Amino acid sequence: MWSKVVQFPIEWDKKKGIIKTMFTGRFEHTIDTKGRVSIPSKFREILCVSFTENLVVTNDVEGCLVAYPEMIWKEFTDRVAEKSRFDLNVRNLLRFYISGAQECPLDKQGRIMIPPALRDYAGLAKDIVLVGQVKTIEIWSKEKWSEVFEKSKLGFDHKALADLGL
Repeated sequence: MWSKVVQFPIEWDKKKGIIKTMFTGRFEHTIDTKGRVSIPSKFREILCVSFTENLVVTNDVEGCLVAYPEMIWKEFTDRVAEKSRFDLNVRNLLRFYISGAQECPLDKQGRIMIPPALRDYAGLAKDIVLVGQVKTIEIWSKEKWSEVFEKSKLGFDHKALADLGL
């Protein structure tokens, strides 16, 4: 059963006929022994209306997983493909981030199955948190998320955010 933590309403761009609000909110859930995770209904609505029902999931440097709608992943990888392979940062990105990516389509119950290697990397055993990140969804073990969230609350550099116009 989903435990709703935070959620924002979906906003429609009537001129373009698309959802303006992307993935927002935090949802606590469990992952089963086969690695299946239910995607929150609001996230599924956004996927079905604005994208396809396919997510691409990869490992992230902070110890979580990141799920991309297929179209957003393609835009990202197209930008990476334009970069020089002779740049060490590009090679590291390819080796770590891109090579970890796995397609995870939604099943008829609105679940994705996360492959064992990705589950192991992120320490996903039972309790998890799905975190909307505007264009992507982070998938955390509940324990790791609690630590990162507490650090995040204390880590705001208000001047830096103001300099960014936020």
